[in-house]
Parts: sequence; structure tokens; C-alpha cells
Amino acid sequence: MKKASLCLILCLGLLLQAGYVGAAAKSYGLVDEQHNRTFVPIRLVGEAFGAQVAWDKPNQRVDIAKGDQRIRLYVGKREAQRGDQSITLEAAPFVERGVTYVPLRFVGEALGVSLEWRSELGAVVAGSGDHLLKLPVVPRGSAPEQQARIISSKKTFKVGRQSFEVQMLTVTLLHPQVNLGVGLAGGEVGKTEPLKSIASRYQALAAINGTFFDAYTDQAHKTPYGYVVHKGEVVKKASGDPRTVLVFDQNNNVEFIPGDDFTDRFAKGDLVGALQAGPRLVVNGQVSHPDLNGFRDPKILTNGGARSAVGLTRDHKLILLTSRGATIPQLGQLMKQAGAYQAMNLDGGASSGMYYNGQYLTTPGRNISNALIVY
Repeated sequence: MKKASLCLILCLGLLLQAGYVGAAAKSYGLVDEQHNRTFVPIRLVGEAFGAQVAWDKPNQRVDIAKGDQRIRLYVGKREAQRGDQSITLEAAPFVERGVTYVPLRFVGEALGVSLEWRSELGAVVAGSGDHLLKLPVVPRGSAPEQQARIISSKKTFKVGRQSFEVQMLTVTLLHPQVNLGVGLAGGEVGKTEPLKSIASRYQALAAINGTFFDAYTDQAHKTPYGYVVHKGEVVKKASGDPRTVLVFDQNNNVEFIPGDDFTDRFAKGDLVGALQAGPRLVVNGQVSHPDLNGFRDPKILTNGGARSAVGLTRDHKLILLTSRGATIPQLGQLMKQAGAYQAMNLDGGASSGMYYNGQYLTTPGRNISNALIVY
């Protein structure tokens, strides 16, 4: 999808039935690949941009007002109005699965909203300040809410002459019944607990081990390394640590950011979870040369071993993967073959473990400090 050819469309989500709870659904945009146009739901115009939205169902008409700006659009018609001016839209609004979609570029420009396409996120970022909307985009007809929440699979990938058997969980992030979280051993920082027990504590359907931690100390308190955000609160700080941080908001928008950028990113106020680990494995679909800042242990630098990794696909699926015997560069190749567009390494060795639906897919060799959970 090329930025120059995008016609972004704002998702004006219409609640057609009384009693519908909008917060239960994930908002996303739709790409009409035939016309290379992106469409998205109408409640967001009001929620994100402070506009008033009126729906005239008999006439299939949408009226949007903000300050002195007035817009009128019709479902199924390219004719629209902006104030007293008649406009021909590049694509007509439509209704899909009870939600009305209209052109974002037209609405955004009319309301004075800045728009940015973020290819690394597969999302439109619209607005600024307190009215910032990050809207993931998927192909029209893909219907994330009708897809499986989680798919468990065992696959074999080949890197060079070596074959690696991996355990994978593929999570549909835009499914309304999927949420991400960070699980803490014993419910607090510094304790350790079996991965399965952490998952049970948070009633998680799936979990994978998280950050590195001080596993070999004789002390009762075993410090996790790197930033940890739990339920929107920074529970472990790591100022000056440049390693990659996985961050996510309440709508399951996932990003991989450098540790140096974490403080500014957290200050935006929308993050509910974060785990810092690394190295980075895949960047924008390409296996990256590992960023080894802060790593000195040969178990990370050169050796093969049990590995855990997390990645993001272009269609907003989260990939959780474990493998045995891989080096970090080989793990990058495995994540790319698994479909990751972005990916990073998690703690490995005896910590490497994956849990799903009440049982281990990969059994860790020790208790761990924290986990990325799906509930």
C-alpha cells in the first residue's frame, strides 16, 4: 500500500441496535483493494475528534458538524456536501456488518484533522494531542471478529541446512474477545512463579515468558531487567537501557520501540502494557542485524539455545513462537518465515515457555519473572 495512493476513510461506527456496547469491539479500517481505497467506522468522528454525528436512517444520510464545519454524506452515493459546496467523493460510504464507513481523507480535511499513514504499524494515525486516533487497517471482507481468536500450530522451518520445529500461537488482535496484558509472578515485581501459574493467576488463555531477569541470584528478590508496564503503570524502570520494548494499548495496538524512546512514548498516556527484552529480530519485514546494545552474554551473542519470540504480522496478528537450538540470527529467519513483519527476542534458555488453553506447549525449565498474556 503506497502512501501517495491512499484514500483514507474514517470509520464512523454506527450503533444500529439498542443496547450495543461499543467498547466491546475493536475499531479498525477497511481497505478496498480493488479500488485501492481505505475505509474506516462513524462514532470515531465524535469520540476522537469532538464532532457531532447525526444518522438519518430512512434517507441513509450522515450529517457531521464541528464548529463551523458541516458535512453531509449518503450511503452508497459518491455525492456529498461540505458546507454549501457539492463534492464528488473518490469512493462512496457503505455499510458492512452493521457499521457505516465513509472517506477519512474527505472527513479529516473538512474537520481540519491531520492524517498520517504508519506502514510499520499498518495503521492510520489521525489528529493530535488529546484527540489522537490510531486506527489499524485490514482488507475489506476480512472480518477479524469472525476469525479464530488464537490458532495453535506446530511447524517446521528451514534456515540454511538446518530444520527447526517451532511451537506457534497466532493471535487475532482485532477480535473483540482478545486482550493483551503483562502477568507478574506472584502479582508483583521481583518474585518468580511457573508460567502456567502466572497464566492461571490472570485467567489467561495463552502466555509466553517475558523479560530477562536475575535468575541466578540467591536472593529472594529476582529483579527483572528492562522496563515493565503492568495495567498502565511502570512497575520496573530501566532508564538508559536501549534494548527493544514491546508496548501495547487497550485496543491491542502493538509497537516495538527502542528503549531510548520509551519515556516519551509512555508520556502519551495510552499504554497499558510493556516488556523490554531484545534483540530486535525483524524490522518492516526484513531480518535485522541484531541490535546488541547492552548484551554481553554469549548465550545471546553467538550461542544456540531454547528461544522465545514475539512478532506482529501486517494484518494485525500477534505471533508467539518458541524454538530449540536456534541462534539469534536464525530466530529472526524463523520469525520472518512465520509471517512476522516486526519481531523481537524474549528471554530464552530455561525461561523459554509457552502456555495455551490449560497446558504447556513448551515447558519452561525454571520459574519466571513475568509473561506476556492473552486473555
